[in-house]
Amino acid sequence: MRRRLTVQLIAAFLWVGTAWAVEVKTATHLQSYAWRHPAEWFGGFSALHISDNGHQMLALSDRAHMLTARITREGDQISAIDVQDQWPVLSSTGQIMKGAAGDSEGLALAGDGSFFISFEGVHRVAHFKAPDARSKVLPRPKVFDALSRNGSFESLAIDAQGRLLALTEKSRAANGEILVYRWDGQAWSSPFGLPARGKFQPVSADFGPDGRLYVLERAVSVLGFRSRLRRWDIVDDSPGSEEILFETGTGTHDNLEGLSVWRDGQDRLRATMISDDNFLALQRTELVEYLLPD
Repeated sequence: MRRRLTVQLIAAFLWVGTAWAVEVKTATHLQSYAWRHPAEWFGGFSALHISDNGHQMLALSDRAHMLTARITREGDQISAIDVQDQWPVLSSTGQIMKGAAGDSEGLALAGDGSFFISFEGVHRVAHFKAPDARSKVLPRPKVFDALSRNGSFESLAIDAQGRLLALTEKSRAANGEILVYRWDGQAWSSPFGLPARGKFQPVSADFGPDGRLYVLERAVSVLGFRSRLRRWDIVDDSPGSEEILFETGTGTHDNLEGLSVWRDGQDRLRATMISDDNFLALQRTELVEYLLPD
């Protein structure tokens, strides 16, 4: 316990000693729900989408597997999660993806019900018309080949105009910014970058119902994981009004990798995050929820 307190004090000291011109707003932690399931495919979750006022979930693992689940709630608390369906993600040839080709990380739902998945083993983004459909890989510019082998498209989001944003986890621009690539339905571009802050790296992104871009970030050490959530207003292809909504100490949550921002029945902004347990017994799958300031 003394060691944990020391770690927390060190983290607090580092936070105070880092001066950034960024507004800090306070998010309220609502719950950390441990989710267990006996199936062999269960675990490794890297992305999710929450809908139906928080009662429906679509989740993606980093082994090219997806599921839908019904979330039961009692007030602000999750009381149960029941898997409704699950299926493997198919390649463009209809095969089950394996190895580096199946390193699926980011998820974004389009307005027509189809969805996009980003991959970092082989740097690409693919479109799926339906859960059982074959993937259609979007064009891959040569610049993708230079991205870090295990640090490219962890994050994928879709804006109100239906344009995709793919953020790199480790690869950085020459000025140190987080790389952002945008797909407008015809071609990829790099409209802007996002400032990197400290040792945190982006692992998930989402455009909230308020139109702002939210980015979940992670910092890893031998003692465990730290998590941070930031958001921006994107105006005329320029990110502004950067805010830090929360930043945790080491071990507060497990390895949070998936993010979905939504409004509940009381019209409050919520962030739901899911952890990647890496299919290890020492880790856990948990859904973590925060109430966000408007």
